[in-house]
Amino acid sequence: MSDHDQYLVKDEPYYQPQSNEVALFEAAYAARLPVMVKGPTGCGKSRFVEYMAWTLGRPLITVACNEDMTASDLVGRYLLDTNGTRWLDGPLTVAARIGAICYLDEVVEARQDTTVVIHPLTDHRRVLPLEKKGELVTAHPDFQLVISYNPGYQSLMKDLKQSTKQRFTGFDFDYPEAELEAGILVKETGVDPETAAQLVKIGHAARNLKGHGLDEGVSTRLLVYAATLIAQGVAPRDASRMSLVRPITDDVDIRATLDHAIDTTFA
Repeated sequence: MSDHDQYLVKDEPYYQPQSNEVALFEAAYAARLPVMVKGPTGCGKSRFVEYMAWTLGRPLITVACNEDMTASDLVGRYLLDTNGTRWLDGPLTVAARIGAICYLDEVVEARQDTTVVIHPLTDHRRVLPLEKKGELVTAHPDFQLVISYNPGYQSLMKDLKQSTKQRFTGFDFDYPEAELEAGILVKETGVDPETAAQLVKIGHAARNLKGHGLDEGVSTRLLVYAATLIAQGVAPRDASRMSLVRPITDDVDIRATLDHAIDTTFA
C-alpha cells in the first residue's frame, strides 16, 4: 500500500454541518490556503477535518501536539540501524511529499520554537527545509496545512505568535445548537430523541457554569459517551454522572449542582 493510500480516510465520518463551514473549507482547499480551526474541547474540530479529508478524497496525517514535541518530531531525524544511519521523514514531511492534509491538533500545546518550522509551508514558498538533511522539500500541489486549538486555554505562555496566526485562514467552532446536538447523539449512538434532548439539556446546564467553577463545559464528545452508555442499557442517571460530571470536576459543590440537574432531568 502506498503512503497516499495508507492515509486515506476510508469510511465517511459522520459530521453535521452547523453553517457553511464545509463550503468555506472547500474554497480554502481549492486555493491551498492553510486553515486554523478554533473552538472548545470536544466540539467537533477533529471530526470536521477528518470529514473534509474524506469529502476531498485527500489523505490525512494527524499530529497530536504536546509540549515535548520537537521540530524533529515534525520534520524527521536520522536513526541508527545495523547499516549505519538512515533518515526517517516526520509526519509533516510525509504530508508535504505525498500531498496530504496535515492536521496539527492542539498546536498551541507545542513549543513556539517547534511551530516556526511550519512557516515556509504557509506562504507563497510552500517549502519545508530539512536542515539536518540538507534538503529543501517543495510541497506537493495537493498539500494543505490545518491546525486547531482551544482559545479557552490561551495564556501568555501558551498562544500562537501573531507571525504564525496571520499565515492562516480561520474558523470559529462552538458546540452545536440544542436541536442539532441532540440529532448528533441520535445519529451517533441510536439513543432515542427524548433522551438525547435531555442529555443536551444537562450539557447546557454544565456549560453555563464555565467560568463559575468549571474551566470547560461538557463537550459534545462527552454527551456522545453518555448516550452510548444509555444505548448499552446503563441507567440514564448513572451514565450521565459517569460521562458528564465525574470527568470534568472534583469540586464537591459543582458535582452536587450537576448531579441535581441530572436527577431533575431524569426524574
